[in-house]
Amino acid sequence: MRLPKAVPTPSDNPILPDVLRPGLQLVFCGTAAGKRSALEGAYYAHPGNRFWRALFQAGLTPRLLAPREFPLLPEFGIGLTDLAKRHVGNDDELPRDAFDVAGLLAKIERYAPGTLAFTSKHAARAVLGTSVVYGLQDRAFGATKVFVLPSPSGQARGHWDLAHWVALAAQARSA
Repeated sequence: MRLPKAVPTPSDNPILPDVLRPGLQLVFCGTAAGKRSALEGAYYAHPGNRFWRALFQAGLTPRLLAPREFPLLPEFGIGLTDLAKRHVGNDDELPRDAFDVAGLLAKIERYAPGTLAFTSKHAARAVLGTSVVYGLQDRAFGATKVFVLPSPSGQARGHWDLAHWVALAAQARSA
């Protein structure tokens, strides 16, 4: 099956399910499922994406997980969501109204993870409404700290730095 750019899905059918529950130490929030992730039904599924390697290399998971193993993340205190649950594509392909900021904030309020980590500056800017730098932010949502990471996407290689992921892991462990 081949997906066109920025495909919307019915409102009750997200591209990828949230992996959320109370008591999570860390929730990662991306912008939208990429085409490969949508086709495989797994977060960060493109082979060029560094997400799964970064989790392992930063010490957030005890082994390298495959994208299809994303439902196991809560066992490690980790959850997943996206800002655009009903669209597929790169950030520049998404319509302006694709991001559900209110929906994300409601999820964070409901599940209250220790840290919300955005996997791109674009996602963080959309939610925070201001420019951001990588790392721990001055802003929080209730008791949930906010952290901004460089995108693990292969298309963002020029901004990649594992050190920010290692800093996130250290911050999460100290919480």
